[in-house]
Amino acid sequence: MALEAIQGQPRPEPEREKMVLIAASGDLDKAWPVLILATTGAAYGMDVTVFFTFWGLGILKRPEAGLTGEDWRQKLLSVFNRGTPQHLQLSKLNFGGLGAKMMRDLADKHKVASVQELLTLAQQMGVKLWPCQMTMDLMGLRREDLIDGLDEPAGAGSAISLMKQAKISLFI
Repeated sequence: MALEAIQGQPRPEPEREKMVLIAASGDLDKAWPVLILATTGAAYGMDVTVFFTFWGLGILKRPEAGLTGEDWRQKLLSVFNRGTPQHLQLSKLNFGGLGAKMMRDLADKHKVASVQELLTLAQQMGVKLWPCQMTMDLMGLRREDLIDGLDEPAGAGSAISLMKQAKISLFI
């Protein structure tokens, strides 16, 4: 077909490369890389999805959610794993929270965005944030316990289906 015949015609958007990150840890030193990679992928024009499962779901918990769960076991999990971006601990060298505080202070000094700032940026950049429905059920978390602006809760099958299409898939 001659170039003249297609001029003036809208060009179809090329399909964007996909990146899928699985956030399975609620540790500060794992939340940062997940969100830095997600926002960097989005900045490169990728279609990015982060699937938050098990302890990683705590990254999405509202600070004001407080004690969550319906039975004593879920409530106990909520006490020992507060979640929320402001209360994430380090996986190593935590020292009762002192290590996480030092790391946050260092990040602030070196102008590294906080987990909360990265979450907000990810949402602004169109990163899809998927809470795991099974983990929500298991831990007694309701939609209102999580931050606003999330995609609908999804299951492992949805994550696997998307990972099959993705150019980059990482489990962190």
